[in-house]
Amino acid sequence: MMRARRPGTPSDGPAVLVVGGGFAGISALPVLARSAARVTLVDRHVYSTFQPLLYQVATAGLTGADVAYPLWSATGRQGASFRKGELAGLDLGRRVARLDSGEELGYDYLIIATGVSAAFFGVAGAAEHSLSLYTRRDAITLRNRLMAALERRNEGLAGPELDVTIVGGGATGVELAGTLAELRNMALPTVFPEVDRSLFRVRLIEMGPALLEPYHDRLRQYTRQQLVNRGVEVLLNTAIKEVRARSVLLADGSEHRSDITVWAAGVSGPDAGWMSGLPRGKGGRIEVTADLQVSGQDRVFAVGDVAISRQDPVAQLAQPAIQQGRHAAEQVVRRIAGQPTRPFRYHDKGIMATIGRRSAVVELRGGLRLRGTVAWFAWLGLHLIYLLGNRNRVVTLVNLAWRYLTWSRGGGVIVGDDVPGKG
Repeated sequence: MMRARRPGTPSDGPAVLVVGGGFAGISALPVLARSAARVTLVDRHVYSTFQPLLYQVATAGLTGADVAYPLWSATGRQGASFRKGELAGLDLGRRVARLDSGEELGYDYLIIATGVSAAFFGVAGAAEHSLSLYTRRDAITLRNRLMAALERRNEGLAGPELDVTIVGGGATGVELAGTLAELRNMALPTVFPEVDRSLFRVRLIEMGPALLEPYHDRLRQYTRQQLVNRGVEVLLNTAIKEVRARSVLLADGSEHRSDITVWAAGVSGPDAGWMSGLPRGKGGRIEVTADLQVSGQDRVFAVGDVAISRQDPVAQLAQPAIQQGRHAAEQVVRRIAGQPTRPFRYHDKGIMATIGRRSAVVELRGGLRLRGTVAWFAWLGLHLIYLLGNRNRVVTLVNLAWRYLTWSRGGGVIVGDDVPGKG
């Protein structure tokens, strides 16, 4: 094991360690760059993943590279250092973080932004027999599984039926269900001409009474109708008792065939050893105070999906993570300057989700609601703005535009991108 050391450049400033290169961690870097701190970003991957477009990777509309941005570029531009590694332990007393390699990094201030993992809520077989859609590896695994299933049926190597079940009626479940339905309805006759579309079924199961629960009722109803129009079987007020290898068993005792089951029903805090000394709140997430400092800890902040505040909980979305990352960094800068911290206040800019071609829902702060084509273009434009890297923006725009224009001719389905995902 390496001796603990202070990360970053050889200056005399305090050492700030940011663990996690997602929305929250990346957003902290520009703020910290304006201080005298020595900043190091740690992540188990060498890239940051743009999670809102993972469903496009899973349905062969984008490649894994299109939603990945190199972290050494992000850190280099902000004068920070990058360390590849997974957090394995925290010595909060000594202010040392230990990586899975055995390397130890000392810190004066720590920002935890590791993200979370899928929450299966105790449903039997869910972890073993369903696929998640939270990481780049998840998306590539799902895409390869889907494409392989279609190829086998196209070649007559498997029975003609193909059932895909998506559990969870939030944005991820809705976007995946809508895109799968359009893949079946529009691209399948050209790409997989021997597959019987009528036997390719897409089912979306939601335990609650409506899809997209945070949205206005009119937008929820619109979303459901759009999915039904695309041939998605939508089951509301439906709980799952068990996920099996080739089926899902519902709480009412009925069983539905499911060749591929995707779990999009929620997330929870990471089940990792380094969490043992930290206070846990709802969903196993790290409990923080109003200023995003970890409850009972000094100089340790938690932000993004992994954090939860009793006083002012926010949704596990990109915008809250971005704003929390910036705020935590600002509080570190204030602490370095000997100033008191300030409470976090989320500035709600609205929420949006896409359902399919020329169909999306947008609800902005102040009550403005959009749906249909206008909402779809608004969704596309915002995602391109927040996507990291000019190359990714251009490639994503080209791929999505090509998919939009050529679905019915089999275009927009990327094949040959079969390199296994690393996360």
